[in-house]
This record gives sequence, structure tokens and C-alpha cells, in this order.
Amino acid sequence: MLTAVPATPEAFKVPEVMKALRLSRSKVYDLIRSNELPSFTIGRSRRIPVDAVRHYMQDRLEENAA
Repeated sequence: MLTAVPATPEAFKVPEVMKALRLSRSKVYDLIRSNELPSFTIGRSRRIPVDAVRHYMQDRLEENAA
């Protein structure tokens, strides 16, 4: 049985996160290294779950509101 591929991605590549958050490559990797942005690897390719990017943005909004 074949399953349909989701229309929206479940995980971003680093360049996609860079574009979405308007950050540099080094800043995205800094966030990954500091565990502020959870990620996983597939081979040599790093992936960041879409929900992780949403949670990161929400956390920043809550910090700025406080």
C-alpha cells in the first residue's frame, strides 16, 4: 500500500530555516549547537522539524512579551 507524500514538509533543511527566520547559516548552526533548535541528521544532511521552528519563534515572542 502506498501512502501519499505530505503536501507540506515535516522538516526543513538548514537553508530553508535560514530563509524562514532570515538568519545566517552560522546563526542557525549556533541555535542547533545550543539545543535551542532541535534537529536530526539523515546521512550528512541536517534536518530541523517544522514544529521546532514554530516553537522557537513562539518562545522568542514570549520572551519579548515578558
